[in-house]
Amino acid sequence: MPNAADILWFKQNFQDEIEAAIAGTPFTVDLLAAIACQETGHIWSVLRKKPMTVDHILSLCVGDTLDAPNRSAFPKTKAALLAAPRGDEMFRIARKALEDMAQHIRGFPVSNRNKFCHGYGMFQYDLQFFLKDPDYFLERRYEKFSETLRKCVEELQSKAKKIGLFDKPSLDDMQLTAVAIAYNTGRFIPSKELKQGHFNGTRFYGEEIFAFLRLAHSVSVGGEVAEPAPGVAMVPPPTPVVATGPLFVVDTQITPLRVRSEPKKSTPLTANVIAQLPDGHPVRAVTRSAVNGFREIETSLNGAHIRGFASADFLKPAPTVTDIPVPQPAVAPPATGIVAVIMPRKGNSVTKRSENATAHSLNEPNMPKRAGSTPAELCTELAAIIDFLAVDKASHKRYRPRSGLTFCNIYAHDYCHLAGVYLPRVWWAPGAIERLTRGQTLEPLIGNTIMEMRANDLFRWLRDFGLRFGWRQTGTPTKLQLEANQGAIGLIVARRKEDGKSGHIVAVVPETEDQRAKRNSAGEVTHPLQSQAGVSNFRYGTSSLNWWQGAQFAESAFWLHA
Repeated sequence: MPNAADILWFKQNFQDEIEAAIAGTPFTVDLLAAIACQETGHIWSVLRKKPMTVDHILSLCVGDTLDAPNRSAFPKTKAALLAAPRGDEMFRIARKALEDMAQHIRGFPVSNRNKFCHGYGMFQYDLQFFLKDPDYFLERRYEKFSETLRKCVEELQSKAKKIGLFDKPSLDDMQLTAVAIAYNTGRFIPSKELKQGHFNGTRFYGEEIFAFLRLAHSVSVGGEVAEPAPGVAMVPPPTPVVATGPLFVVDTQITPLRVRSEPKKSTPLTANVIAQLPDGHPVRAVTRSAVNGFREIETSLNGAHIRGFASADFLKPAPTVTDIPVPQPAVAPPATGIVAVIMPRKGNSVTKRSENATAHSLNEPNMPKRAGSTPAELCTELAAIIDFLAVDKASHKRYRPRSGLTFCNIYAHDYCHLAGVYLPRVWWAPGAIERLTRGQTLEPLIGNTIMEMRANDLFRWLRDFGLRFGWRQTGTPTKLQLEANQGAIGLIVARRKEDGKSGHIVAVVPETEDQRAKRNSAGEVTHPLQSQAGVSNFRYGTSSLNWWQGAQFAESAFWLHA
């Protein structure tokens, strides 16, 4: 599979030519790099390390030897190709292309004399087009990068127009992937999101393209490679605020300001609430005037891009504010000051899933962890963590409800702990934090300098300390699920109105072939795929619609960690 170094080679050799070819389109160099990685990366990533010219490598970028019944397009078989005008000539070329490529790349059925290649060029123009454009194949134009690039861009334009994305000035990663899926399948079905296109037995074409697209973002032609370390997902930076209207600040003085998806109150009142902004938070107006007493605004909240409608009565002009800051999560946790803390243990004691929960973190032998370098590996490892924790297993007393107590906070901590992400089981007491900020070094003492963390406490901790420990908010369940599917850590946390009652926190986890989030016809996630302890414990589930907006909760948020 191509890596960041392979994409660097691709960009160094082809970026200038690609930029000229895609001028005036919404496509990007990274999209073309992702398609090249998916279509023939298994070939050129190997050949580029051999003493070969670029032209020679391009001539060997051929593939796809599937025949009927696994192929429905022309030519389904050797006989179908031979029956076409000049088909015998094409078969000789197609057969030799397979033999030449197979000298360097293992795994192709070259011993079967009926096998031949159906895909040609770095971007794999398919032999089904031989009937209408025979000269492209017979003259082996696909061996020239300019020609295979031209065919690819033409096909991308056609498919982008078909799915209604070509006229946009720019496309985000999901939209670019939608065009690539249409390039592969001829269409894009929003409700299926990335799980579309060729399935390799593990991942769909769309999932692979999206991952390669993210990887391509980490590589610049100048030679810089910002590929994440093993065990870290490729999460993009927070979305910037692009509105240019007047600046305001929230002025409620009592409660957070509700941002709604439409310019009206809903029934119940929280039904169309997409975010809550604290008093004094800056926002930019999208439009100059209010509608129904609501002004459309845009802002960033702990890294979450928020755009919606807020009551104009609770927004006041902010002549001293010049911009909307977009907070960035820390790359590494702090090493001094207010640092991470865990419950110390005596001797070699072991904290087990089979025992009632305590303030200690799990430390059983051979616990799984998140250490992969690709989204597929990371997601597989997170699935292994979920199965290891086995929150629904009766013998795992750590998570089993008892005496009116539930343990969503402990399960969320354990999931993050095994994934290599800090979500505190215990945290510094307020007085200890004051001393830490003065530079003092403190011993963690339960009930003295540290305290256990409940779900309500975790809501506040994420808001107050999350950014410095690599967490950031995201604005929608769709974005949250998308990043979880790349191997990131996702959480939904809701704080109860009555502090003495339990809030709730769940992990949003990668989808599998058997376990899926629920989406509407537009592809928006309505029910993220969740894993939780609580009144009911489940490894995978979708819970009730927008449970975090329940009347019992004061506020809620979606959080991400790479």
